[in-house]
Amino acid sequence: MKIPVIYNLRSLRQRPVSTATTALGMALVVAVFIAMMALANGFRAALVRTGSPDNVIVLRKAANAEMNSGISRQAASIIAGFPFVARDETGRPLISPETFVVVPLHRANEGGLANVVVRGVSPAAFAVRKGIEIVEGRPFRSGTREVVVGTGYAIRFPHSAVGDTVRFGDEDWTIVGHFSADGSSFESEIWGENEQFMPVFRGEIFQSVTFRMQDPSAFDGVQEMLEGDSRLFVDAFREREFYANQSTLLAQILNFIAIFIAGIMAVGAVFGAINTMYAAVASRAPEIGVLLTLGFRPRSVLASFLLEAVVIAILGGAIGCLLALPINGLVTSTTNWTSFSEVAFAFRVTPALLLNGMLFAVVMGILGGVLPARRAARQRVANTLRAG
Repeated sequence: MKIPVIYNLRSLRQRPVSTATTALGMALVVAVFIAMMALANGFRAALVRTGSPDNVIVLRKAANAEMNSGISRQAASIIAGFPFVARDETGRPLISPETFVVVPLHRANEGGLANVVVRGVSPAAFAVRKGIEIVEGRPFRSGTREVVVGTGYAIRFPHSAVGDTVRFGDEDWTIVGHFSADGSSFESEIWGENEQFMPVFRGEIFQSVTFRMQDPSAFDGVQEMLEGDSRLFVDAFREREFYANQSTLLAQILNFIAIFIAGIMAVGAVFGAINTMYAAVASRAPEIGVLLTLGFRPRSVLASFLLEAVVIAILGGAIGCLLALPINGLVTSTTNWTSFSEVAFAFRVTPALLLNGMLFAVVMGILGGVLPARRAARQRVANTLRAG
């Protein structure tokens, strides 16, 4: 015979202060857990969105990042001539040989220096990469000292409005447009024409070549042909997988920090739940005796008190989820350890993350309730009635 749930709910109403205090402690743990995981989710999503499954990025062989890669003009021309490179309606290859440089710039409001990616692209880059859209101003013109900046850059750095100038490489560059990139890390970059950046930074060499595949399902063959060509000495990657892999290390570290910090806080919350439930068992000893006298088995008493702890935890978990929801979409930034550049991204609170937060709260409730519940179930009828 099971003890009705209404019995536990009435008991919780009779102890509003201790119930609310315990639930609030768990809520804070869940809110911190969700916030830290949302940080990792947002960073990972920004990097994953940077690449397209239809594109291939080519680097110098054994280079693990654009920063330490180098591809000659001749190699870029050879790649552009392959039949697996997609063409636009005029027959021109959808390919963008690119320069990649990281420059230190001052953040707004005396926020200190931050490393910013300055990417030199070909005019075809806006067609090669899907989701790139000029949202203010216009694209840069070929042969000029003009640049466009991502929306993530524009909100974090001064003098980034259309018409302003930004100085790097001992040159002044006029900002003629802002672009969005579907929330990807490109929004943290400055783009200009590769031919203008090359003589200023690294000379007659590109850092990467990105192109759209004629047939995205034929990547394995494309990769084999590129890496097997003795004229090129390159490695080829699906663009989405390449950028997603760049997020792995930092995302794992952020996940570990989230679990570590939340775990330390959870210890305190669990002890709070233990104290609350032990106090409930002590104050309700006569009730426990009556329940046992009425024929309820000890395991029913155990399940009843454990359920009470879980209900408190669910309440705390729900409050924690509500506390964490406002950070969804909040823009922050961190350093991409692969390129050592700053990437702006938004906290990403997903339904799966909220579910994990609730499960975390339930686990805390079970850990905090199991010992007091066992004590309640092991009480002797004579002792409990005498205590009353």
